Amino acid sequence: MNLYEKILNREEKISLVGLGYVGMPIAVAFAKKADVIGFDLNSKKIQLYKEGIDPTKEVGDEVISKTTVEFTSDEAKLREAKFHIVAVPTPVNDNHTPDLTPVESASAIVGRNLTKGSIVVYESTVYPGVTEDVCVPILERESGLKCGVDFKVGYSPERINPGDKVHRLETIVKIVSGMDEETLDTVAKVYGLVVDAGVYRAESIKVAEAAKVIENSQRDINIAFMNELSIIFNKMGIDTQAVLRAAGTKWNFLGFYPGLVGGHCIGVDPYYLTYKAEQIGYHSQIILAGRRINDDMGKYVAENVVKNLIQADISIKNAKVAILGFTFKENCPDTRNTKIMDIVRELNEYGINPVIADPQADSAEAKSHYGIEFEDISDITGCDAVVLAVGHDEFTNLTQADFDRMFASDDNSKRVLLDIKGILDREAYEKAGYNYWRL
Repeated sequence: MNLYEKILNREEKISLVGLGYVGMPIAVAFAKKADVIGFDLNSKKIQLYKEGIDPTKEVGDEVISKTTVEFTSDEAKLREAKFHIVAVPTPVNDNHTPDLTPVESASAIVGRNLTKGSIVVYESTVYPGVTEDVCVPILERESGLKCGVDFKVGYSPERINPGDKVHRLETIVKIVSGMDEETLDTVAKVYGLVVDAGVYRAESIKVAEAAKVIENSQRDINIAFMNELSIIFNKMGIDTQAVLRAAGTKWNFLGFYPGLVGGHCIGVDPYYLTYKAEQIGYHSQIILAGRRINDDMGKYVAENVVKNLIQADISIKNAKVAILGFTFKENCPDTRNTKIMDIVRELNEYGINPVIADPQADSAEAKSHYGIEFEDISDITGCDAVVLAVGHDEFTNLTQADFDRMFASDDNSKRVLLDIKGILDREAYEKAGYNYWRL
């Protein structure tokens, strides 16, 4: 009986190492078909899961409370599993070089608890070569076992979209790869248990790693193009959204829009690819150009807050600015690499300390990582400018009367409203006399 059959018969277990926005939904999905150990170093997070609380809001408290996943922060429990899935973050350093510390640490933990006959599959986004050249040596060193003889490795890039209730693990085709045909077959069959959309068998681990890293690089470049167009059209006095609606009537026009590019994927993954490219002697032109544009958009938004305040004849020194939204995307508590902080820092340079409201964000994370404390949206009043930065449902449902209440002046010409996501009816707010601006 092979490993897949033993997992199916619950004679062997699957482990998930890293229970964040990616790892936890995977663990819960597999637990419907197999015995699963969910491991994370964060004991507080583990306790929340045990109490039936989903801090990520990815699957919800009810699902967490009913799942059979064995949540633990005791790494020794990993010895009970034979199929290990590593789903830890892969951020970048301040100098935009890859920070492989989390995946190296996870490899050491798995290695210390690795048993013969195991398969280790990495889901973390990396540049081509990391699984075999960085992770495997750590697994071998810590376990004393030999890769290819005592254990095997594979790679299956995560494609979960945090906050997205449509594109889920089950509905997205899963790329799978293995160090040899036997491993590939096992990895494909195991993932086939939970991925209804099916699996795609990549030719090699490096091909799978490369496929993942270019997915978000492609999106990053396309959004950068939209952001550059927005800058150009704003200078020309043309509404970018109107231009995109017109251009979108052609069947092959791509549906990208300008915006802030943050989070743990699109704003990070391209740097992994360009880092590896530079190691082999190629300096990226298009990818890094797109990164520069997107990294500067927070500053660009802040500058337009100031410009619009000046146009409204409002003193910058004492201006009160509110920002609605802090997460990197809508309807998601994740604040990692949020570009809202770029707006905050730039406004600080002008002596403006904005108040921020975000009913969806992880307030503890915002406080510990950024020193940000949120205001309740009902307490936001007396403002000179309001920046609608994230498209949470709580914000998209706001009416003009709701915005009226947030401002200090009764004179609409003194009300500066920046709609970063292009959610509001521009014509209606301009007709009402607002100083309205959007990307």
